[in-house]
Amino acid sequence: MGRQKYRDIAGLVAATAVLLAAIGCAGPEGNGRTGPGPEAKGKTPGSSASPSHGGGAPGGAAEADGKLPGLPGSARARTQLAGLKVAPQRSMSGYSREKFPHWAEQGESCNTREAVLERDGTDVRRDSECRAVSGVWVSVYDGRSFTKASGLDIDHMVPLANAWRSGADGWTQEKRKAFANDLTHPQLLAVSAVSNRSKGDQGPDEWQPPSRTYWCTYARAWTSVKSTYGLTVTPAEKAELQLMLDTCGG
Repeated sequence: MGRQKYRDIAGLVAATAVLLAAIGCAGPEGNGRTGPGPEAKGKTPGSSASPSHGGGAPGGAAEADGKLPGLPGSARARTQLAGLKVAPQRSMSGYSREKFPHWAEQGESCNTREAVLERDGTDVRRDSECRAVSGVWVSVYDGRSFTKASGLDIDHMVPLANAWRSGADGWTQEKRKAFANDLTHPQLLAVSAVSNRSKGDQGPDEWQPPSRTYWCTYARAWTSVKSTYGLTVTPAEKAELQLMLDTCGG
């Protein structure tokens, strides 16, 4: 009887071991269900392993290319350039920035500057007075990145003084205001203050964006604005615009 009892106990122990092994296969959290592996925890559908901060192509050219309103293709720009009147620059007599009123109100307590900062930035947040308090901006002229709007100027593609010397001296005040606040054509863009102040009121024959990847876009925008407003170009300006358009290819 003692030997039989020992066999019975041994059999019971073996059976219990098998059962415990089977339960262990389900895993500590499973109870027979499979869940995400450790590498999948904390993710939501559509999330990526590394965050994207935008910015487009090197120098931000592709990004601004898509945001500048009314930007013509290179073929259209070449046609516009051929149609521009060539003439010497006029006198600066009588010029002042006050004759080009800016920045105009754009509604909801916003002005033209704030509208351009919103358009050209990424993840821009405004305060109750429509001032950009945070965001990410890439200056297409020189590739510099900013997280504070205070480092940016709103550049007039065709500077106000250049416009004055090429025909705007004969405009009405209302037309000059429209030119200085134009959100419809490729006339305004947010760029680094240092690049904007380096440019000043110079034409393309005197100043080009340090980032050569932006020359194509720059020439298309400049030509488009001068064509839209019927402004003249100098022989040197036209020749340089042609060279810059040649960087577009096609």
